[in-house]
Amino acid sequence: MFGTLSNQEINQVLSDNIFGRIGFNDRKNTYIIPISYAFHDNIIYCHTREGSKLKIMRSNPSVCFEVEVISDMANWKTVLCMGEFEEIVNKEDRSQALEHLVERLLPIISSETTHLFPNWPFPPSNLNEIKGVVFKINITSATGRFEMYDKVTI
Repeated sequence: MFGTLSNQEINQVLSDNIFGRIGFNDRKNTYIIPISYAFHDNIIYCHTREGSKLKIMRSNPSVCFEVEVISDMANWKTVLCMGEFEEIVNKEDRSQALEHLVERLLPIISSETTHLFPNWPFPPSNLNEIKGVVFKINITSATGRFEMYDKVTI
């Protein structure tokens, strides 16, 4: 069976995962890169280092964000969000965004890019001590699809 995810199911996919892909465009080329994230109240929060993606998103903040859950080729869910990139510079807002990122459940074996601070998993008392750039994607629309294999029993 192939179908469309409800808004509640879309939010569940976004809440249950920590890895997605962000798409952005420099008006000449389109880029899609993997990134870890946290989802809260229709906002995707991310942490990164300075680089090309930030330069491009600062100049063209229209982005898309994709998350997929694939059990096998016949059982999967995918969510595509359209939104606006916004760098978080206000200290209170940045701290709150970092709190969402720190609170997400990470696998026991995780990458350096998901470890936001040197003494991971022990965050500093002041989250704004965490270096790097924090940004959010304000979701303007989201769609989701799924496929689920219907087992027929005899």
